[in-house]
Amino acid sequence: MEFSVGRARLLAELNLLQGVVERKNTIPILTNVLIEAVAPSPGTEGSKIKLLATDLDVSIETECVADVAKAGSVVIQARKIFDIVRSLPDSDIAFVKEENEWVKITCGASRFRVVGQLKEHFPSIVKQTTPGMLLPAAALYKLIVRTIFAITQEESRYALSGALFLVAGNAVSMVTTDGHRLSFVTCGLDSQDGGEATPEHDARVIVPKKALTELQRLTMGSEDAIEFAKDENHLFFKIGYRQLTSRLLSGQFPNYEMVIPKNNDKKVAINVEKIAQAVRRAALMADDRSHGIKMEFDDGRLVITSQTADLGESKEEVAIDYKEAKLAVRFNALYVLDFLNVVDGEDITLELKDDQSAVLFKPAEQGNCEFKYVIMPMRL
Repeated sequence: MEFSVGRARLLAELNLLQGVVERKNTIPILTNVLIEAVAPSPGTEGSKIKLLATDLDVSIETECVADVAKAGSVVIQARKIFDIVRSLPDSDIAFVKEENEWVKITCGASRFRVVGQLKEHFPSIVKQTTPGMLLPAAALYKLIVRTIFAITQEESRYALSGALFLVAGNAVSMVTTDGHRLSFVTCGLDSQDGGEATPEHDARVIVPKKALTELQRLTMGSEDAIEFAKDENHLFFKIGYRQLTSRLLSGQFPNYEMVIPKNNDKKVAINVEKIAQAVRRAALMADDRSHGIKMEFDDGRLVITSQTADLGESKEEVAIDYKEAKLAVRFNALYVLDFLNVVDGEDITLELKDDQSAVLFKPAEQGNCEFKYVIMPMRL
């Protein structure tokens, strides 16, 4: 194997793979990346290198244009090759595989020799064999950003450790919950978010959190379409020359529609920036475990307070248009801030019923994507 490749392009792809590479040494080979140099075949243009990283649950395949003098493959420690490439000057980097799987790396006056392994030692991954559908990458990115933070941290709640991903008709939706809150977003596919969408079949799958994290990186800033496909056990997302493969989560996702309040009769509009600043300041004096703050809705004002016995107390007041009966609700401040950090627009609407019922948060104005966020109040 012998090839040369531009540093910037290679660094970008190696950086992308770092999120998939297994950090723990339970299976040492998973800390590596497989690099394959592919010479042009008859009827094709250009040569390239292919890169693959996997933790057996999530895999990413990508590639770089390269000048391949000799085709071949090698398995190299992923973090070490990333650190080497990152440290080199912005120039072409030459790779040559020597005897016993050693790899010589040359760039300008810099020389490295790295221990490699045989391709046969690296696990193979499942290939897509089912037809896919095209979805706007920008729409998928919006879904992930507005839901990923509400995935449970409890490993025992297996079906909640990912996002319910739905394709139905001319819309895509994503739902996440940790039992204390729920985030739901649905986007129409007739928007201009990244090319034309061609969903031919409905889908209902649970996507693991790690796959969502990597998908968020893949779709960030993209205006392209992403090809989505699935089989009985795996999900496939392909955007350009990059493909992410993930095991899907089994289990029964809760009936999220039953959780979303429909009869909350008290509504109030609040400026996002004002309430976000007030909540952040109030949370400074909240208990480190519960992060509890109290929101008291009264005639024309919202009073936000928190107190901790060994710290002290805080009080914030925000002017609001509220004429209903006085109502006090206690929330986890972090849950509220998670929503405020990703919501679009200048104002949000809160729909409330009483101090024990779920509260619905949503943007005051909904565009092509509908966003609903539900928080269960804490006991006062």
